[in-house]
Amino acid sequence: MMKTGIHQRATYTENKRFYEQPLSSGKKNMKIEEIIIVEGRDDTAAVKRAVDAETIETHGFGMSDEMWTQIEKAHENRGIIVFTDPDRAGENIRRRIVSRFPDARQAFLPRDQAFKKNKIGVENASPEAIREALNKARSGGGEGTGRREGNEPEAHQAGSGSPLFTMWDMDAAGLRGAGSRKRREALAAAIGIGYGNSKAMLSKLNAFGINREEFYEAVRSIDNQMD
Repeated sequence: MMKTGIHQRATYTENKRFYEQPLSSGKKNMKIEEIIIVEGRDDTAAVKRAVDAETIETHGFGMSDEMWTQIEKAHENRGIIVFTDPDRAGENIRRRIVSRFPDARQAFLPRDQAFKKNKIGVENASPEAIREALNKARSGGGEGTGRREGNEPEAHQAGSGSPLFTMWDMDAAGLRGAGSRKRREALAAAIGIGYGNSKAMLSKLNAFGINREEFYEAVRSIDNQMD
């Protein structure tokens, strides 16, 4: 079995997660404080082409005690970003990690940006796509509840402590029902929460603390693109 490890030491001068330089240079222009959890060596190589960061490789679903210890130390000392492949195996690995570290930040690649020669993975993404995904990384520990804004039917208003988004929002935004898949894909890419069916997307909206302004701004952008 290949030994896992943390890759590449980076230096930081301020207590910030991201350091950005003009994107026009085409070079690595983002330094990341957290350690990025990926699946394999090729993913690490792709990440390092895009950003200055350290990674831990899971090498599949059978994660050893040694690896969990490494991830725990990274989580405690630097924080982690979970950045697995946008496929079923990657989602299973992501769920295992997030179940142990629920405040971990998560980054998602749209599937169409991770395909190459009928294979899907972070390794296939361009540096620009990787930087964008990491720049949108979110923690599931954000505020996912709150009060609605008062301009919806009374039956769909939520009191304090209720989910901010309900299926009413999914229907109103065209994110459920016939022809809604492309709209959900576009929304997931726009706000960086990963694709899901209508039920999964609703759960993500609330779990990742998306606010209503951000949600409807993304929906309006999708409407403009699809007109």
